[in-house]
Amino acid sequence: MELKFILESLLFSAQKPVSVKELRDIFAAAAIAEDADETAKSLKKVKDDDVTAALEELAREHETAARSYRLVCVAGAWQFVTQPEFSPWLRVLVGEKVRPSRLSQAALETLAIISYRQPVTRAEVEQVRGVNVDGTMQTLLERGLVEQSGRAEVVGRPALYSTTPLFLEYFGLRGLEDLPAADELRRIKIERPPAPVTTDAGLATAAPEQLQLNEELKMKNEEASAAPLPGNSTSPTP
Repeated sequence: MELKFILESLLFSAQKPVSVKELRDIFAAAAIAEDADETAKSLKKVKDDDVTAALEELAREHETAARSYRLVCVAGAWQFVTQPEFSPWLRVLVGEKVRPSRLSQAALETLAIISYRQPVTRAEVEQVRGVNVDGTMQTLLERGLVEQSGRAEVVGRPALYSTTPLFLEYFGLRGLEDLPAADELRRIKIERPPAPVTTDAGLATAAPEQLQLNEELKMKNEEASAAPLPGNSTSPTP
């Protein structure tokens, strides 16, 4: 029995996106079950790369078949979703859900800075934007797009902020490496101003050039607002 077909059956039955790690945990548990057959036992130590390769092959096959659904990976987890053009009928079936409002330009700018320079402090974000970001940061935290991820080892130990898996899901990204022009922006040399007496000289600063990401995030923000909600993308019955 091919690995990709086992994965297909698991994803069809799953009620939520499933990560490669979760799939490997399933294989490990199935291998030690009392009724485990040789196939189940052979997959006990299947490698991440093998699972990912099988999933990608499965995704290509479904895409080529031009079915009403497809296999996608968002925020590191895999799931079957229906094609957007079938949303008029799916809304009737599952009901219309209230979609969160689009992110403001200020929120997009702040999110752009955080996504490329994370983990980053609130003060660093304000240094780039030149304005107070308390309200914007609170909005991003409430929306679950940003979270506190630690504290900086500097005077006062300010909170550090990073993006969340929901950020990846919202913008349809598999991982942070899929951010537009990420490598180019990260190679930009940052000229650091002289550090104040009360600030650690090693505290990282953010580059204003990162704001060129705003337009691309804005486009993805509009696409995310227009696309069917994940809850309206149902897994078809095999």
